[in-house]
Amino acid sequence: MLKIYHNPRCKKSRAGLQYLTEKAGKFEIIEYIKHPLSEMQLKLLLAKMHKSPQEIIRTQEDIYKKRFRGKNFNDDEWIKILAEFPQLIQRPIIEKDHSAVWADPIENLDCFL
Repeated sequence: MLKIYHNPRCKKSRAGLQYLTEKAGKFEIIEYIKHPLSEMQLKLLLAKMHKSPQEIIRTQEDIYKKRFRGKNFNDDEWIKILAEFPQLIQRPIIEKDHSAVWADPIENLDCFL
C-alpha cells in the first residue's frame, strides 16, 4: 500500500496529497510531525529512497539554522536528530513496497506510481 509522509501545514505536502488523491486511489496518510518516525523507520525509509540523511534535511528551517548549520554529524547522528526534530524532514515522501521518493517536484511521482 502507498503511504504519504505528510505535513498538512506544508503547501508542497498538500500538493502531494492532492496528486495522490487524484492519481493513486487508496493510500495511508502518516502525519509524521504528530507521530514522529523512529530511528529504525527513518533508516528503512532512507534505504528505500537511496538517500543519506543529509539529503532530506530542510536547511531553511529555523531549528536547523540555530542548532545544526555548520556542524558535522555522521549518518547515525543525523538520524537521531531527524527522529527528534521531524520538521527537518523534506516532504512529502511517498513510500510503496520496497521504494520511496521525495515528491518535490510533484512530477517525481509520475514515474514512481
